[in-house]
Amino acid sequence: MKSLRFISAEAFVSNAEFARKSLRGVAHNLFPLLFKASYLLEQGEVIHDLVENWPLVDFNMGKLLGTTVDCQEDLSQRTCSVCLESCLTGLRDYVLNHPSPHVKRLKVVDLTGIKDVEVQFCECKKAMGRWARTQLLSKLCLELLVYLQQTQRSPGTPEISIDVLIDLFVTERNYELVAQALLKKRYCPLKICCVAFRSDNLALQKFFYIIKLADPSLLRKLEIVHNVRLEMEHLEILFNSMHFPLLMSLTLPARTFNVRRFTATDERMLTNIGEKMGEMTQLTELSISFSILTGRIQKLLSPLKTPLKMLDVSNCSLNHADMAYLANSFHANHLEALDLSGHNIPDLYPSIFFKLLSHSSSVLRSLTLEDCNIQDTHVNMLILALSPCQKLQEFKFLGNPLSSQALKHLFTFLCELPMLKNVEFPVPRDCYPVGITYPIDDASLCRFDRQKYESVAEELNLILLQANRDDVKASTPLFGSYDAAVQETNNELGAYLIKSFKETLEKFTTSLNKMS
Repeated sequence: MKSLRFISAEAFVSNAEFARKSLRGVAHNLFPLLFKASYLLEQGEVIHDLVENWPLVDFNMGKLLGTTVDCQEDLSQRTCSVCLESCLTGLRDYVLNHPSPHVKRLKVVDLTGIKDVEVQFCECKKAMGRWARTQLLSKLCLELLVYLQQTQRSPGTPEISIDVLIDLFVTERNYELVAQALLKKRYCPLKICCVAFRSDNLALQKFFYIIKLADPSLLRKLEIVHNVRLEMEHLEILFNSMHFPLLMSLTLPARTFNVRRFTATDERMLTNIGEKMGEMTQLTELSISFSILTGRIQKLLSPLKTPLKMLDVSNCSLNHADMAYLANSFHANHLEALDLSGHNIPDLYPSIFFKLLSHSSSVLRSLTLEDCNIQDTHVNMLILALSPCQKLQEFKFLGNPLSSQALKHLFTFLCELPMLKNVEFPVPRDCYPVGITYPIDDASLCRFDRQKYESVAEELNLILLQANRDDVKASTPLFGSYDAAVQETNNELGAYLIKSFKETLEKFTTSLNKMS
């Protein structure tokens, strides 16, 4: 719904040439209104000029594009390339084009409210993801420094100083540019302030260097994800050499921990890492998937002084003692998001699982149980466990060997969860050839009867519709949920994997030659 003010703003900015000529006569308090209207209509030139002449002290993208009194539509999920590029180049020109610093009030630009999603509703259909935003801002900062040098203005004392809050995303491909921008930050009028940092496809030495440049004391979120070979000893060095007082969310890469080859030294390291995490008093989100942590969860998590709200321990080979610790820990009553994928829950620890869910049921919003060997005979048990979880908004259980009939039974129950919005369900077992084994390998994952699947999916959606639950989205993303970061850098990720595979083959061939 739009107010008359917003409709008028749309009319004003729809004629770009007229709007740009008229900006100097516009009241300062109308700039946010005109910015959102321009963003909605993808008027790149108007967006550029609005930012270039921004008269206010702060510029917060999340607030500007979010739900407002004049326009309830939330545009923060529109990462439109035209709009964002115009916005950032307008910011650069804000610094460059006005000789008098006295009219410049802008002190803080917050770009962290932008959300990357799978489907873009902008007309250009071209998104500017987190990696590209990191790249462009770094490039613009370096351009400003070149300008300062060329005009013989002292780069050490810039007339303007604007903190630009951003979620950085660094890979091998943009590493040099971002590192240079961070290294020269104090000389630049636009000061990159890294609030969240993600690193993929990066050599360990480069990661340590750039994370230090990014200033760990400001970080609220740290994601070390794909192809950063961080192991436990490196993590200990990271925590011993840098402090993360504001860190709220930590994601570690696969195989950071592997207790199967633990020595006494490794046990000491794990204890130290747990203690260092305990010093991070703001930490409430932790993802340590695909590490082997059998019997060590308590040692890692017990030093934490703040209860976790999000925990991802998928494919961590947890045993009964680990699950018992989680169910009885003070974290259980605060868990809003939990991922236990890759654990044989029905056979190994059904009663402990019940206890864990009952403790977290009052706050649990997201539950992921992929590849947990949940079969038809376990559905009633699962329903019983989920029944208290009345605030559940998201339930993902891909990769479980459930029949069409079992899924229908489960969906009938899911209709009763009042806040449920998103369900990711597996391809029914009876859609695959007889004798298929679970977990299904990638080669066999797509070899199912698509016509039968579509028929079952239609029946499941009909169950939702008949229960007046058309607000629930049900889907089967075969290769997992959408990851905006992976989608944006998949070419680089693929090239890195091929390179790693080639290096492994070369080492193997060399070893064979030496043996012969």
